[in-house]
Amino acid sequence: MADDVRNLAVLFADVAGSTRLYETMGDAEALATIGRCLALVRSVCEGHGGRLIKTIGDEAMVMFAQADQAAEAAAEMQMRLSEQPLSERVRIAIRVGFNYGPAIEVENDVFGDSVNVAARMVGLAKAEQVILSEQTVAALAPALRSRVRQIDSLTVKGKHDDIAIYELIWQDSEAELTAVTMRPRAVPVHVRLRHGTRELELDEARPSCSIGRDQQNDVVIADRMASRTHARIERRRDKFVVVDQSTNGTYVTVEGEPEVHLRREELMLRGRGHISFGHAREDNAGEVLEFWVSGQPPAGPPGSGGR
Repeated sequence: MADDVRNLAVLFADVAGSTRLYETMGDAEALATIGRCLALVRSVCEGHGGRLIKTIGDEAMVMFAQADQAAEAAAEMQMRLSEQPLSERVRIAIRVGFNYGPAIEVENDVFGDSVNVAARMVGLAKAEQVILSEQTVAALAPALRSRVRQIDSLTVKGKHDDIAIYELIWQDSEAELTAVTMRPRAVPVHVRLRHGTRELELDEARPSCSIGRDQQNDVVIADRMASRTHARIERRRDKFVVVDQSTNGTYVTVEGEPEVHLRREELMLRGRGHISFGHAREDNAGEVLEFWVSGQPPAGPPGSGGR
């Protein structure tokens, strides 16, 4: 039976470069080394009041009642691994991400949007790094809050506003504390789209659009070669990408460059150009979506030349 929703800190820790470990050490030694690493993660977390929810391969998921407990555990496990190597042959490192917010416990597991955000945080972390969200920083005690710095902002599916991303500084070195304080912030970006006589603009307020043959799409392509849900354009922090979801592929041309054929792939949009759906532009002159990305304005609006 599920308990009521309550605020919890959910932490993910995974072994960085585990595939390389198996290649370098062999299956048996790599498996044993990863096991020792996850055992250390569990021990440290339990020492800070955490409860192991599960391990999946090279990753552990742990729950804490308070954000401070998760932060202290994350810092300690990173410190322990840096001081006490688990292997003489290969340097073992972990990536850690955690988030504090509403979650629900069901049969010794934890679910909810907060868990999804925590999983996104560890996905962003690099080896020996601890990443947390802005709402988690707000829940930390002042002493711990003084040891975080904002490093990025992220567009997350289902969220209207960007999420600010922070790093917890677990090292004691002053050099480490100031190493990336001048990292550039995201620059506001927008992309203008033109399909026939219709124009559409994507920006922070409207970060994505869907494209395809189905009438439910934001841009409807009246071509039988296009899939019903063919592609989407979405904002990723300070850029926009086109993501192919189709059967026949999406053809993208950035002005001055060769046409690129995407098959279940994505491509960053830049400058100006055009997109065709299901076949190359030369075979598809009537069904072209033109784009113009801010920051690199063309001499005229999309469609004004270069056909």
